[in-house]
Amino acid sequence: MKVLVTGATGFVGSHVAQLLAAHGADLRLLVRPLSRMENIASLNADRVTGDLRDPDSLKKAMQGCEFVFHVAADYRLWVRDPEQMYRSNVEGTRAIIRAAQESGVRRVIYTSSVATMGFTTTGHIASETSPVSIKEMVGHYKRSKFMAEQIAIEAGKNGVNVVVVNPTTPVGEQDIKPTPTGRIIVDFLKRNFPAYVDTGLNVVDVKEVARGHLLAMEKAVPGERYILGGENLTLKQILDKLAALTGLPSPTMKVPHAVAMGFAVFDQFFTGMILRKEPRATVDAVRMGRKKMFASSSKAEHALGYKVVPVGDALHRAIQWFLAHGYVEVAGEIATARA
Repeated sequence: MKVLVTGATGFVGSHVAQLLAAHGADLRLLVRPLSRMENIASLNADRVTGDLRDPDSLKKAMQGCEFVFHVAADYRLWVRDPEQMYRSNVEGTRAIIRAAQESGVRRVIYTSSVATMGFTTTGHIASETSPVSIKEMVGHYKRSKFMAEQIAIEAGKNGVNVVVVNPTTPVGEQDIKPTPTGRIIVDFLKRNFPAYVDTGLNVVDVKEVARGHLLAMEKAVPGERYILGGENLTLKQILDKLAALTGLPSPTMKVPHAVAMGFAVFDQFFTGMILRKEPRATVDAVRMGRKKMFASSSKAEHALGYKVVPVGDALHRAIQWFLAHGYVEVAGEIATARA
């Protein structure tokens, strides 16, 4: 089968592309002119230079393809020009689906995010049916992904073969940016985590997320969405796991959200507006942190055959990868304990 993957140079997309290659797919990868190519350097695949906002390049990339995995997204919790994020995440998804229809693609697998689900401050475990609206989407990333997901679901409900997967918080190797989640690990390794807030995430092995994409290609129902998750963990539990894997101390001081918000306001203004760099802490991230993003993958387990696995091995691989690739100076006190 011939398959197009967008976002294959990134974290989740590279794992999806590698797994497809391992299953014998004839791969074509849509890449931007300035994309970093480390994650796909070893792949035997056609590369087509294009852009999500260029319909002609999308049609060219999809020519002869049976499936399209639309994994590409602008994943940042702070952006100087929000309009760029909406053009990529919302209009890019619309353009992908339209080009797929016009090119005779059999199925589009759209990678959304668990961020589009309905979460609460009480730690209620969210599912695909949890009540939610765009008013609850904090920040431009969440709003743009929610809007894009609605486009995909509506297309699927109206006869287009589009299915949606919602990864939770993936961890593992090849997180080249790194993502906001990967930055938690890097900051911990750099000892830049003196305190924590009371929040929580569902953390998943990126390799399992890739397997979930292939299961969705085979078994998902058009217009439906499926959470691809792992373990529900508080931030403190995540940091404790990192401590056990590295020998570094886990922070013991919990700070109120109000204090974290004050730091975020300062950092976003000084680092973002004055220094014009991406801030470590953002107002949107702190606002998101008021809700524990705990989620259930039961639907994917029952409908797709997806499996939830412990996240320890993925955290271990992520630590080793960040150390090996120079994101952190290798310090003697950082252990290499096995998960």
